[in-house]
Amino acid sequence: MLIGALLAKKGNHVVTVRPRATVTELLAVLADNNIGAAVVSDDGSSISGIVSERDVVRGLNDRGAAVLDAPVSAIMTTEVRTCGPGVKVEDLRQTMTTHRIRHVPVVVDDRLAGIVSIGDVVKSAIEALETEKAYLVDYLHR
Repeated sequence: MLIGALLAKKGNHVVTVRPRATVTELLAVLADNNIGAAVVSDDGSSISGIVSERDVVRGLNDRGAAVLDAPVSAIMTTEVRTCGPGVKVEDLRQTMTTHRIRHVPVVVDDRLAGIVSIGDVVKSAIEALETEKAYLVDYLHR
C-alpha cells in the first residue's frame, strides 16, 4: 500500500501550530485534537518543524516550568523527515523504526499534504495481515 492510499482512507487534515505560539498553547492544541504532535508552520502548508509531547517533556526536564512560556520554535525539531504519497507504507515503517520517529508529514510539491503516525502505519499492517489471513482461510476451505 502507498502512503497516498493510506491518506485517502484516514484523511489529510494536519494540525499545525505557529512557531511563535507558546508551549502552553501547543499543549492545548494537542489536547483539544487528541494528538501527540503538530507540524510547526507559519502558513499551514510550509513546514518549519515538528513538535511532539516528547519535545515538551524534554523541555520541561531541561528548563523547568519556564518552558511553558517559551515559543514552540525553542523546542521543535527542525530537521523534519517527510515523505511523498508514492512511498510504500512498509518503507515508511522502516524509516520510522530506524530513526525512532512517530510522525511523518506527507509533502506534495513542497506543500504539506497530510501526516502519517506510527499508529496509522501499524493499523495498515494489521489490516493487510487480516486481509491475507481471510484469503488463506477462504483458500483452505474451498
